[in-house]
Formats: sequence, structure tokens, C-alpha cells
Amino acid sequence: MHVVFIHGPAASGKHTIGTHVAEVLGIPLFHNHLAVDAALALFEFGSPGFRRLRAAIWSAAFAEAAAAGRSFVFTFHPEASVDPALIESLTESVRAHGGEMVFVELLCSPEAIAQRLDQPSRRRFGKLTDVALYRSIERAGGFAFPPLPPPSLRIDTEAHTPEQSAALIVALLHKTG
Repeated sequence: MHVVFIHGPAASGKHTIGTHVAEVLGIPLFHNHLAVDAALALFEFGSPGFRRLRAAIWSAAFAEAAAAGRSFVFTFHPEASVDPALIESLTESVRAHGGEMVFVELLCSPEAIAQRLDQPSRRRFGKLTDVALYRSIERAGGFAFPPLPPPSLRIDTEAHTPEQSAALIVALLHKTG
């Protein structure tokens, strides 16, 4: 059982690449906005209720999938409203059932992020699309997050297409078994 944990900044291609990886491997994509959107239905972003509900959804999903031996792709944008201890808890939940977390970091320049934020595909998911708001959140420390576990792979999404990026991830998984 593997969790392909794809993380990177907004508009770095997490969902697009994750979709390709999931399709090639025949496993589900558990896009972080599934939990975010559920929590937003009841609570304001970043509020204590929002944070608890999002964490509970992620925790339950990881635990149930690990217990069932169900591999999946997960996307994550490191940001300040997430308790950093949650990542270790999710990892331990997977490892407790003999699974493995495979961390993949996507890299993207601030200029490319600004160009990509307003893409129609982002609007469809209710994602952040306003460059001025993004920069304001960034200046206020909203994307501050301690380092995640060392990635098994780093991909510059400006140098690789989503399909090429997905192929790199799939190749990595085939090497690691």
C-alpha cells in the first residue's frame, strides 16, 4: 500500500499531475480540496471548526485506506492552517498498516504561480485564483509550514509537462515496488 503524497505551492500542478498518476496506476486521487470543501460547507477557512473537521476527514481517509490496503494519490499545499503534527500522524497511520508514504515535491517559480492562478481548471474547484490575494496571504505567512519529510522525488513543473511529471512519479513507484 502506497500513498503518493504530492505537495507543492498553489498552481504547481498537484491536481493535474495527481490525476495522471492515479489514472496510470489505477488508484484513486484524494485531492485535498475534497476535505477542504466539506469543511468549508460548515466553517470559515482556518477557523477551529474548519481545522478540526479537515484534519478528521484526512485522518479517517488515511486510516481507512491503510487498513484496507488501498493505495491512493493525495495532494497537499503546505499552509499555516494545518497542524504540522498532522502530517506525521497521517504517515504513522499508513505505516502502522505496513504501507508507505512516498513524498513528491513539486517546484514552481513565483512567476509561474502568478500566471497559472487564474486558470479555468482552478476555478472549477473553487481554488485560490486571485494573484493579489495569494501574495497577501504569502506576505502574512499563510503558506508558512515546517519542512515535510524529505521527498523521494522533486519535480520542476516548469521544466516538465504534467504527463512527464506523472511518468517520473510512476517510474519512481515501479523502482521502489
